[in-house]
Amino acid sequence: MELKRPETEKEIDREKVLEEIERASNKGYVTEWDSEGRIAIQKDKSKIKRGKKSKASGGQFELRVRKDLEVKGWIVDKWSNNFDLEEGVVIPAKRKFNPFSKVMTIGTGFPDFICLERRGDLYKVIGVEVKMNGMLNRVEKDKCLQYLNNGIFSEILVARRVKEKNRIRIEYTDVEEILKRMR
Repeated sequence: MELKRPETEKEIDREKVLEEIERASNKGYVTEWDSEGRIAIQKDKSKIKRGKKSKASGGQFELRVRKDLEVKGWIVDKWSNNFDLEEGVVIPAKRKFNPFSKVMTIGTGFPDFICLERRGDLYKVIGVEVKMNGMLNRVEKDKCLQYLNNGIFSEILVARRVKEKNRIRIEYTDVEEILKRMR
């Protein structure tokens, strides 16, 4: 690294630069470089592996929830819309592109599923959000509140994984219970 001015040399934190160089040469990290030859991103390989596992297990649990709802008599479909909190309207969810597998991910809406149940001549329409731990963040809680206030869904359920001995059980919680606990 070439330093042209003494002021620039003072601005650089030498310990931080040496730490980055050490991590770049470490086999436990994946280093990505930018076009100027500087370190752009450094990722811990163990965290990359953990992320892959959690994404796969989340997808498997989502399929399990879908099958469970279908067994219970619901008509289930992937919800491909999202709620824009700024404008207060339902908009199509943005698709995500994975450059490594060259695939467009379509199902990125909130909540995950829309479920229909026939009740005579009418249908009951609910939304189901699948969360491994059953926790919604603040933005998701606000979206749920708007969906309920605007009458888009009659209720929204949060599907949560509960582990009992060696079995996984699905527990459904109504969002209104979660919203009552909200500050």
